[in-house]
Amino acid sequence: MKPIRLRDFIEDREGCLYAVSAYDSGDRIGCTLRYVPDPAGERVDPAGRRYRKYDFDEAFAWIREHRPEYLDTLHRVPNADVRRVYKPEDEIGNVLARNARVRRLLGLFDLPPATYGCTGSLLCGLENESSDIDLVVYGDAWFSAQRQLRRLVLSGRLAGMSEEMWRRVYEKRAPEIAFETFVPHERRKWNRGEIDGTYFDLLYARSYDNLDAVPVGRGRVIGRATVEATVTDASLAFDSPAVYAVAHDGIDRVLSFTHTYAGQALAGEVIEARGVVEQHGDERWLIVGTTREARGEYIISKTLLEG
Repeated sequence: MKPIRLRDFIEDREGCLYAVSAYDSGDRIGCTLRYVPDPAGERVDPAGRRYRKYDFDEAFAWIREHRPEYLDTLHRVPNADVRRVYKPEDEIGNVLARNARVRRLLGLFDLPPATYGCTGSLLCGLENESSDIDLVVYGDAWFSAQRQLRRLVLSGRLAGMSEEMWRRVYEKRAPEIAFETFVPHERRKWNRGEIDGTYFDLLYARSYDNLDAVPVGRGRVIGRATVEATVTDASLAFDSPAVYAVAHDGIDRVLSFTHTYAGQALAGEVIEARGVVEQHGDERWLIVGTTREARGEYIISKTLLEG
């Protein structure tokens, strides 16, 4: 059996569906509750089963009431409670068979087999007409997809993001940075777009041979800080968490646990980042996204803004 990894979904014994949100899934899988069986639910899977979708706060409230033993910074589901694992790369054939928009989108890309799939509601068969497309691509193939997306938009084969869509993304994420700062960073990421009026994300996840690239656990909190540093390695900048190795006297890495600051800077650029400093062995990491809203925390590329 292939290891469980970020952006898979799992189903527990009662049929609840969780998005896998971490790579450190040993005895207990780090995930977030998304769908709960409910006869009155608004989502229906291909077998006719109804589910209710839970947002972040509702999910934690439900877990607190019904599965308190799963409570942690994420929801931690024991392996023994897992009935099924949904893997985007394995389920993509089913998604393509029933969803014309996904067929049109993926028909524009040239990606090796088993390096891509859909996560989110599409993975579980619970999408509706208003559902976004969460396209996940693994490892080095993601960077090929990113380059292809850029060419597709610049050549006019895919529409670029409209001003209305940028506003929608900004308001949904509600970051600490201004809209005028947010958009220049986002435009050059080439990790989202529109097809037939539907928004899609191009999401990164590690390949199976690279799952242990950066062991992530809680460190000892030192305090809060704002730092200016040069990025030395941004190869995992689109991961979750996004990881930036930096040259700085007191900080070795900057990590973002919020998608807003994934891909925010390139290697060689100077960043300004504010967050919580943690001690991890011999290293100190600056953590951005220590709360759901990431209030008071951010990453910006000073090189981009001053260029």
